[in-house]
Amino acid sequence: SRQPEVLWAQRSEKVYLTISLPDAKDVSLKCEPDGVFNFSAVGVNGDSFSVTLQLFGSISPERCKTNIGLRNILCSIQKEQKGWWPRLLKAPEKPAPYLKVDWNKWCDEDDEEYSDSEDGGVAYTGEDDESSDDGGMLYLPDLEKARGN
Repeated sequence: SRQPEVLWAQRSEKVYLTISLPDAKDVSLKCEPDGVFNFSAVGVNGDSFSVTLQLFGSISPERCKTNIGLRNILCSIQKEQKGWWPRLLKAPEKPAPYLKVDWNKWCDEDDEEYSDSEDGGVAYTGEDDESSDDGGMLYLPDLEKARGN
């Protein structure tokens, strides 16, 4: 199984992962409270792709959302505790080459208030009960229902 390219960015309350895998099929995503993120899918040529990330901190799986698009899979992962992580992964060593910062969604800690109010050019737009950057995304349990699993 191969690893797809994964772009990431964070806010004080959540982490955004964008998995670059056009026309993905049989997409499976799982978020664990201890920060384990599992993804697997089949690519356009029938190749299997998977990635498991041990995120820096604990997360709230029931509040993680995803949106499967034609070119990529967008994931919004809710941090259990608000605050900025010094890095995406728990392990201090350099991340794998398929893991890259998403500079289009990146925002520095001191820029967060500005980017939230001005929408900061973040691609996650739409109405949401608490923030405007996850519109059109489904909570993971709803995604499973929508796929008929």
